[in-house]
This record gives sequence, C-alpha cells and structure tokens, in this order.
Amino acid sequence: MQDKLMLMIPGPTPVAESTLLALAKAPIGHRTKEFSAIFADVVTKLKWLHQTTNDVLILSASGTGAMEAGIINFLSKGDRVLVGDNGKFGERWAEVCEAYGLQTERIRAEWGQPLDPEAFRAALEADTAKTIAAVIVTHSETSAGVLNDLATINRSVKAHGRALMMVDAVTSLGATNVPVDEWGLDVVASGSQKAYAIPPGLGFVAVSAKAWEAYKTADLPRYYLDLGKYREDAAKDTTPFTPAVNLIVALQAALAQMQQEGLDNIFARHRRQRNATRAAMKALGLGLLAADTHASDAITAVVPPAGLDAEQIRKALQQKFDIAMAGGQDHLKGKIFRMGHLGFVCDRDVLTAIAALEATLQSLGWTFPAGAGVTAAIGHLNA
Repeated sequence: MQDKLMLMIPGPTPVAESTLLALAKAPIGHRTKEFSAIFADVVTKLKWLHQTTNDVLILSASGTGAMEAGIINFLSKGDRVLVGDNGKFGERWAEVCEAYGLQTERIRAEWGQPLDPEAFRAALEADTAKTIAAVIVTHSETSAGVLNDLATINRSVKAHGRALMMVDAVTSLGATNVPVDEWGLDVVASGSQKAYAIPPGLGFVAVSAKAWEAYKTADLPRYYLDLGKYREDAAKDTTPFTPAVNLIVALQAALAQMQQEGLDNIFARHRRQRNATRAAMKALGLGLLAADTHASDAITAVVPPAGLDAEQIRKALQQKFDIAMAGGQDHLKGKIFRMGHLGFVCDRDVLTAIAALEATLQSLGWTFPAGAGVTAAIGHLNA
C-alpha cells in the first residue's frame, strides 16, 4: 500500500506529525529576528537534552560531520589519540583521525563485543608523559547493537588529566542517559535523524570549557566546520553560514515533544522497547549479536537461524508488510539484520514489527510456537 512504509531502522527514524507540520512551514530568513528567537529556544532545549550548561552547537551536517568537527577543532597534527574500534563507526573515527595526520591507536574488540575499559585504563596509566591528547569512543555502536561502558572509560580519561573525552553519541543521545556535565564529557556529537526524530541534516556538538582551551592551540585545517565561528555566532542567536532553516524549526517542535515526555520517561521507554525486542527474538529462536549486559537501547542486531539469509528476511518483510529493518554492514552483510527502536517509536510499533517478522519467518519456513515473539514482547511492554 502506498505511503505506509514503517521505519524500524537505526536512522532515519519515524517523525511525528507535529514535527512534519513544522517542517512544512514556509521558509523564513535566517538573518531575521523571527529565526533568531527560534534558534535561541532550540539551543536552550538542546542544553536540556544534553544535561549541560556547555555550548551545544548546531551544524547543517550529518552525524559524521559533527564527529569530524569534534575531532579537528581540538587537536593538532601529530597528536596521539586512542580510538575505540568495535564496529563500523569506531572504525570510521579512526579513519578520520588518520586522514588528518593524527597518531592513531585503536583499542579493538570484535563486532558485537563491548570495548574493554581496562584496555583504556592501562594505556592511559602507562602514558606518564601525558602524550595522549584525546580518547574517542562510540557510545552506542550502531553497526553491532552494542552499548559501550562510556562512564567507566571516562573515569580513566579524567584520571589521566590531559586527554579530552570525545564521544560519538549519535544513537545514544536522546535514547540513553548521557549526562554531559555530570560525567565531564568534553566533546559529544549526535545527529538529527536518530533519537531527535527529525529528518537527516543537522549535527550537534556539545563542547566543554576544557575543549575550548585546546581549541586555542589546535592547528588542524578547518573552515566550514570551524566550531569557533559557530560559538561566536550562537552567542548572538545566529549561525556563521546558511543553516537548514526548516529542520531547525522542526527540531524546535521535536524537542518540545521530548520535554513534554521528560528525560526519565524517554530513557525508560527506550529501555522497555529494547527489552521487549530482545525477548521476542529469543522466543523466536533467533540469535543476538550483543549480549544483554551491553545491549544498545536504540538498536538490536539479530542473527537469523541457519539456512536463512538476513537480506532474504529483510526483503520479504518489506515486500509483504512495508516494514524496513536495516542490514548488516561490511563482513556482517547477510549475516544479521538490525531492528531500530529509537526516537518517535511507540510500543505499538514494536509489537507490529515483531508480529510482521513472525509472519515473515513462517513464510520462509522457520518454525516456532505461534505468537511466541509477540507474547514475549508483551511481557516486557506491560511490565
């Protein structure tokens, strides 16, 4: 049926009608008092979401653009950095660092396994000369459905003293508790198409006072992504370049809806839907790439039964029910599919997707007790 596509992927995520209506408004000038008032309100709301009094800067860019900006504004060529690499995005940040001539050391784990905080602690404690300038960690590794132990890693970074804590929070900010000020995180990047529940196109970077001190001597090349320009203009409720005006108007509506729900309720909803999804997959006899102890609140990576290709499942699910789930990346293509449960997703959406998945698996010849997945999910959603 036309126009019935249901997104159950880790981004873009579904968008509320009120947000879509805000997005559909006629554009206004970005140098007007009207836009400045909207911009100021959005920045205030972003600080609420980030649980910070620090700057939260808005870029017309993807989450990758926000992360690249976070890396290049506070480091200098030849700086030594530790990068956590247990998935596609940790791997990407290491590649960005290498592209800018940073001395990049990867702390690796297998896809589906969490980063080992002890490996970071050991490397940081061994650095008695304080040569490590930054530690870069993906909080929720979207490619594998893993939530890394950012809080523990961050404590070792704080004990080191010099290193900046840089965080990819693209699929955790707004889905999982990321208390920026309480933890003293220095650079936190995220993107609009995830838990913010607006279309792609905006990136966000929260920056600490410690990071701004590093900015003064950082020498990596930058122009459009020079966060100093964004900070200077944000103080005047404006932007250095033409922003994605309508997306910022839509963001105001989405953040207002998030404030109405409240942070604790938002985090509880994502955790509840994560638990329901994982219980359903187990009841259907499917595997999970990440263990319960380090499972992402935003995305569940599912291993299909032997004899069934993940791409076959995804294709049938979309053809029969117009429900989109994400595939595996790189060496996991065809070996896993990923169900997103973040942003503007309600319990009904989770149940619908699980029921459709059951029907799809049955049509492909996989047998299990009828209704097992839905029943297991209901047990968590009603808890």
